[in-house]
Amino acid sequence: MTSSVVLLLIEDEVLIIDVLADALTDSGYEVVKAQNGTEALAEIEADASRFRAIITDIKLGSGPNGWEIAQRAREIVAQMPIVYMSGDSSHEWSSKGVPGSVVLAKPFATGQLVTAVSTLATEADMHSPPSGNGA
Repeated sequence: MTSSVVLLLIEDEVLIIDVLADALTDSGYEVVKAQNGTEALAEIEADASRFRAIITDIKLGSGPNGWEIAQRAREIVAQMPIVYMSGDSSHEWSSKGVPGSVVLAKPFATGQLVTAVSTLATEADMHSPPSGNGA
C-alpha cells in the first residue's frame, strides 16, 4: 500500500495555482489548494501533519500572508518544509522566512518547484526522528 504525498499549495491567482497544481500532480503529489491565507490556515489548523510540505505565495490579498502561514505551520510541525513563491517580496526572505525554507522568484519553471519540494522533503526526512512504529 502506498500513501500519497500531500502538499498544501497557497496561491491567490487562479491560473497560476492550476498550472502549479497540475505540475505537482503530474510529479506524483496530491495537492490541496487554498486561494487565500484564511483558507490555508484553516487547512493547517485542521491537520497540519497530513502535509508533506507547504508551498505558498507571499502576497495573498487580505488576511494572513505567506510569511504568517509558514510561521504558524512551523509552530505545529517544527520540520515542515516550506517553499515561498514571490514576484516581488523575495528580498524579505532572510528576515521573514522560516529557517530551512526556500524562496522561488516568479516567474519560475514548474520543474524548479518540483525539485525544491522534493529536496526539502528529503532533508526533513533526514532530520526528523524515526517514527518507531516498527514498520
